Amino acid sequence: MTRVMPGTTPSVRPSRPDRGLTILGMPALVWYLFFMIAPIIAMFGISFLRWPKIIAPSEVIGFDNYAALVQDPTFWAAAGNTAVQLIVVIPVMIPLAFMLAYYLQQSPRGHQFLSIIFFTPGLISLSVKAMMFFAILAPNGALNGFLSGIGADAATTAWLADPKTALACIIVIDLWNGIGYTAILMNARLAGVPREVYEAAALDGAGHWKMMWRIAYPITKDYVGTMVMLQFIWTLFNSAPVVLLLTQGGPGTASTTLSYFVYDLAFQSSQVGYSQAASVVLFLVGLVGMLVIRRTIRANY
Repeated sequence: MTRVMPGTTPSVRPSRPDRGLTILGMPALVWYLFFMIAPIIAMFGISFLRWPKIIAPSEVIGFDNYAALVQDPTFWAAAGNTAVQLIVVIPVMIPLAFMLAYYLQQSPRGHQFLSIIFFTPGLISLSVKAMMFFAILAPNGALNGFLSGIGADAATTAWLADPKTALACIIVIDLWNGIGYTAILMNARLAGVPREVYEAAALDGAGHWKMMWRIAYPITKDYVGTMVMLQFIWTLFNSAPVVLLLTQGGPGTASTTLSYFVYDLAFQSSQVGYSQAASVVLFLVGLVGMLVIRRTIRANY
């Protein structure tokens, strides 16, 4: 029997996890290993193969796919386009979404209707979005019609087929699709900020701009950081469908992004091994970007 000295608290051994809970969690673990870990391992393995088609025989070629990737001008064009896309989308989307979220949190007249409007892009299917923007950006579309109507014919162009504007159109679509959706998510987090904090700041003479960036933002900075990471992942890995439906990477490589580059290699050019080498690079870029964002944002709170 363990003796307890006066004035001391007896130590309590942590109980082992219930075996039943472990058994209940096994299906989810197996599912994760099979559908998440196994494909990543397979991606790395296939990247070392010359595999011209999925039904063709393959052979191990070591790092030849990676050597070819370094010398591929299309890959570097796609990397540059993706860098521009990330540099523009993330710094524009997150602050605008946060400001919209703060505005909605003030419960202005019609804020419930505005919430629905802002969230609507997330409810529209990708094919419908592509049709909408094609109708706007086509040579005889709504945008050129509007410019002609106000006498600005010199500004009209084939927006999706012009090397100077094709990537910008993809970026604008990303912003339209993401700002409102992100704002609604941030609004849900801002709802947790006590109203008394705003009231105290107002008594001290703080306006909405100061309350937004010096009170609301520091309190919700952890969540904002999470949204930055999510939007980084979404922009990096999910631009291929929009590019496929509207520009197919063109004209030339003007709107080719890394995610579309991987798709084109795998499903259009049928270069399975080479496409997986590009996928590995894309995966590593995403991993490094996530770590940098996490460290940069979490370092201050």
